[in-house]
Amino acid sequence: MQFLLANEGSVFLEHVTETSPLEAYTILERISIIMADDIRWVKTHCARLDHGGCALLAGVKDNRIVKIKGDPEGFLNKGYVCYKGLASAERLNHPSRLKHPLKRTGERGEGKWERISWEEALETISGNLDKIKAELGARAVAFCQGMPKGLEHFALIRLANIFGTPNVVGTQDVCHAPREVTGVHTCGFYPVADFHHPSRLAVLWGSNITSTNEEGEICRLLLDRMKNGTEIMVVDPRRTALVSRARLWLQLRPGTDDALALGFLNVIIEEGLYDEPFVENWTHGFDRLAAHVKAFTPAKVSETTWVPPDLIREGARLYARSRPASIQWGNAIEQSSTTFDISRALVCLMAICGNLDVAGGNIKANEPKMLPLGKFVRADLIPSKPKEMINAAHGAIPRLMTVPPSLFKKAILDDFPYPVRGAYMQGTNPLVAYAQSPQTFDALNKLDFLAVADIFMTPTAALADVVLPVATHFEFNDIGHCGLGHGILLARPRVVDPPEECWPDIKILNELGKVLVPGEYWYEDYEEMLDALLKPGGYNYTQLVERGFLKGESLFNKYESRGFKTPTGKVELVLSQAEKWGLPPLPRCRGLQASQDPDYPLILTSRKSRYYLHSSYRWVDSLRRKNPHPKIEMHPETALEYGIQDGDEVVIETKMGAITQVAHLTDAIHPKTVYAAYGWWFPESSAESQYGWKRSNYNMLTSAENIGKEFGTPDLKGIPCRIRPDTAPKP
Repeated sequence: MQFLLANEGSVFLEHVTETSPLEAYTILERISIIMADDIRWVKTHCARLDHGGCALLAGVKDNRIVKIKGDPEGFLNKGYVCYKGLASAERLNHPSRLKHPLKRTGERGEGKWERISWEEALETISGNLDKIKAELGARAVAFCQGMPKGLEHFALIRLANIFGTPNVVGTQDVCHAPREVTGVHTCGFYPVADFHHPSRLAVLWGSNITSTNEEGEICRLLLDRMKNGTEIMVVDPRRTALVSRARLWLQLRPGTDDALALGFLNVIIEEGLYDEPFVENWTHGFDRLAAHVKAFTPAKVSETTWVPPDLIREGARLYARSRPASIQWGNAIEQSSTTFDISRALVCLMAICGNLDVAGGNIKANEPKMLPLGKFVRADLIPSKPKEMINAAHGAIPRLMTVPPSLFKKAILDDFPYPVRGAYMQGTNPLVAYAQSPQTFDALNKLDFLAVADIFMTPTAALADVVLPVATHFEFNDIGHCGLGHGILLARPRVVDPPEECWPDIKILNELGKVLVPGEYWYEDYEEMLDALLKPGGYNYTQLVERGFLKGESLFNKYESRGFKTPTGKVELVLSQAEKWGLPPLPRCRGLQASQDPDYPLILTSRKSRYYLHSSYRWVDSLRRKNPHPKIEMHPETALEYGIQDGDEVVIETKMGAITQVAHLTDAIHPKTVYAAYGWWFPESSAESQYGWKRSNYNMLTSAENIGKEFGTPDLKGIPCRIRPDTAPKP
């Protein structure tokens, strides 16, 4: 019998298949096309509000999303959805949304534009990038991505590879790459916390999981584990929501995670609490590690971290004795120039306690069968990429395959290791997101050509030569979580149609590819990319939508038959090829007694907002009402000392600059620390001022000079600062 089945990627019933009535009913029920009160409910997954992952039910009426709620059957969220997800449809019909390609008519940053056709936009971009390539070579052009949201990241890499440039710029230096790449070098894989199986203990190390839900670690999974007996330990400078339910809270000084992790290793090794059989059979360099961490006694580590020695001992013992235990390491640990050493120390900690590659510990999440990403991005066309990337001249760690922003800017401003003169950017707002914003401003203005694709005009887009309007994730078919290392692929089918001239990023790249590089490498229709990725697993996109997600096989203790995918076949507590790579063989510490500048007596750090994604969505009215101003959080004792009251405007100063934010008093933080809001600009301002990017922007206070060698990571946390009331006259 033949039935029409709903393709979630469209507002139409269009996919025809032979099936029984019962099978048809089951599929229809599963994909939730529910007609009630003229609202059609469609299943999809969230995106562009983080990496996404939450399964959603979108209520559609007249090609508009009128309601969003969490899908109780969601694999990762089980019905949970955050504030951003609930408000996400407000972007679609916002009056300030970009709806047509624009070309600059005045001076760069002057805010003068003319509407152009897509054909002219693509020809303008292609012509300028080709001109730069002809004059300076392909590597003088960079393709830039913010936090990857879906398949567009890999389509961008594909375009760069075919064009011939090795330079894909990404913010992975402060998010994901240090954990992933360090894990690969140390144990052969990216060790993610396994919340799908029981753990005795989960350590939230720099992870405020109830607010950020980063990558594939949605808080609902952990909360369900806690209901069934999993204890938690929180390592965080701030009293986060789960501290009240934690067995222990270690309130460390921002930026001293390396010292604390080495202190844990000291206690566990000195007291013989490690997993002896695993250490003996499956680790390389244990004796050297043991000798190395002898200096990091709880008493010494306490001086740097502010964590009492007894609490360091208690935390180390709790982790060592709780097997299996997982460490959910948030990307806060990646926002320091010492992130390589922090990540190394934490993988060593997982290893000596026998928590690697075990259910409920930190695991390699096996990917479902799909086209290898190297083939998808056509890595074969640029085999010399690792040697030609900007990174190579700086001695960055092997396998770091995106260019850190700080090194990208150096290439533009100093022509080192070679000139970069053109850039294409998508899903990124560097003027606010990159460290040392004034330097970023200078770099963007030095480019001969800049194209930006985004949903709204941003401070960065306001400096572009061409601006392209993109579709939101509700408006096109996509695949989520691809390449994130969490072992799942998520269906993100189209829910409504976009405005006529708003194109998905992957369509833009596909069409730009046809005019910029040989068309044979691209597809007649961009959606063919989705099927190409899924084909090796025996699926097409329609079948993925019907299933909702694909998950790799759960396999544990694989090392017992295969060993670890490292040069020694073991977890490398001491890196066996450290000298070859120019890396330290053992995890280091910045210094047991961190220096303090008396002119900058407070410690500055930041945290993510549950209402925004980095610099995005301050134009979404419902979210802006919940968080209307950039807030600097400080302890009441600190406010009293500096004569500041709640709601006062406060000047925050570092050696790099000064900004103004609004005081918010809280005892959730240490009196010696202040938390400034990150990612702020003001959409209500003007394009010619780049939307007030200087006034409250956290990265006016950071430096892109003293960066970590391995990943090019700047210090975004643990920065000496000072504060004072803002007494300047208000305009």
